[in-house]
Amino acid sequence: MASTRKSSNAERPAAPLAAAQRLLGTLVLRGKTIAVGLSGGVDSIVLLHVLRALGPAHGYKLRAVHVHHGISPNADAWARFCRKLCRGWRVPLSILRVDIGSPRGKGLEAAARDARRAALAGMRADAVALAHHLDDQAETVLLSLLRGAGVRGASGMPALGRLGTKPLLRPLLEVPRAELMRYAQAHGLQWVDDESNQDTAHARNFLRLRVAPLLEERYPRWRQALGRAAQHFSDADALLREFAGVRSADRLQIAQLRGRPDPAARVLLREYLAAHGLRPPATRRLAEMLRQLTGAAAGARVEFAHDGAVLRVYRGELRLERLAGAAADFGPVSWTGQRRIPLPALGGEMRFEHVRGAGVALAKLKGRSVQLRVRRGGERLQLDARRPRRTLKNLFQEAGLPPWQRDRLPLLFCDEDLVWAPGVGVDARYRAPAGSAGLVPHWRSCGDATH
Repeated sequence: MASTRKSSNAERPAAPLAAAQRLLGTLVLRGKTIAVGLSGGVDSIVLLHVLRALGPAHGYKLRAVHVHHGISPNADAWARFCRKLCRGWRVPLSILRVDIGSPRGKGLEAAARDARRAALAGMRADAVALAHHLDDQAETVLLSLLRGAGVRGASGMPALGRLGTKPLLRPLLEVPRAELMRYAQAHGLQWVDDESNQDTAHARNFLRLRVAPLLEERYPRWRQALGRAAQHFSDADALLREFAGVRSADRLQIAQLRGRPDPAARVLLREYLAAHGLRPPATRRLAEMLRQLTGAAAGARVEFAHDGAVLRVYRGELRLERLAGAAADFGPVSWTGQRRIPLPALGGEMRFEHVRGAGVALAKLKGRSVQLRVRRGGERLQLDARRPRRTLKNLFQEAGLPPWQRDRLPLLFCDEDLVWAPGVGVDARYRAPAGSAGLVPHWRSCGDATH
């Protein structure tokens, strides 16, 4: 654990407070709840301290979220530290344990990041705040350029973005890490250090520990320069998207690619990949993807892998499946009243909403084993009490769910009865009568729309 002596009020650096004030001043937050990602490191400790100080003036409520990956042998100690800190600061804290499983098609760090983002996106809050700072931004831009990114990849991180359906705030994005350290020292804050930050096998750590000191010798303001470059790239990207006619790339019809000139089609495909959290492909790879997508005959099988996902054409539309783990390895997960259950092995999370007269009848579940499982074959569901039960396969077909997604969807069982399936509905035998307590399950996949 790191800490330092508290200084007098006159010595306290104001850069983090001023930066956060500038961003918060552009938003209407009164009565809203902001969830702060709290790792226990100095960056997130400073962010929580700053937002706690500014809360009364802006009228928002604050809570903290610590995501426990279980990767480090110190993970339990970090969670205890965050709990003690938040208790002393009177900030509500949620500790979310996630199991990243066996990463496929990506590294351990990337899998942990995806699990962390899925957990944060599912928080009961109006916005999420993360402690990325100017050093993070500069490193992100530099890494993107070294990978040959275009203007979208080189745009870095926005101060105001999206995480699933929630606003994502980065109030400290323009502040160098050295300023955060000075702030923490001036306020006598304590924090924990992640031992993995010293491992130069990770590209970001290599830049921070080996490359940054060399750049500092010749270009003392290299971080600020790359931060400005990120804004320029972001402006250029917005103009390109406007030129290409891109409004939303959450869904992509193949006809949209065929009806545009090559530069606009490339922008559109990159936007689709970015909307699903995938890295942009190399120039030649992107050209090959477009060739396959636009040159295939109607109904032809088109399939390719990219950045831990598989992309396929289904009913004239490009569909994406994340390779988060094998469905066969997914064990049953019990529901015991939780409002949300992260399922990173399936690439998303379950949410449960309590309502009246809709969804699953809570009275039917009481005292019984309620679990989330994946499809094994032969499951049936009766959507209409006046009609016979039907196979889940046929119901999925009617709902337009692609075959490769069906085995990766969580199904709700009560004992051995299938009660609910995403995109299909609730079994008639378990449907809540009018006026009675009901439970509406929602499956959120990779930050996309609720089913």
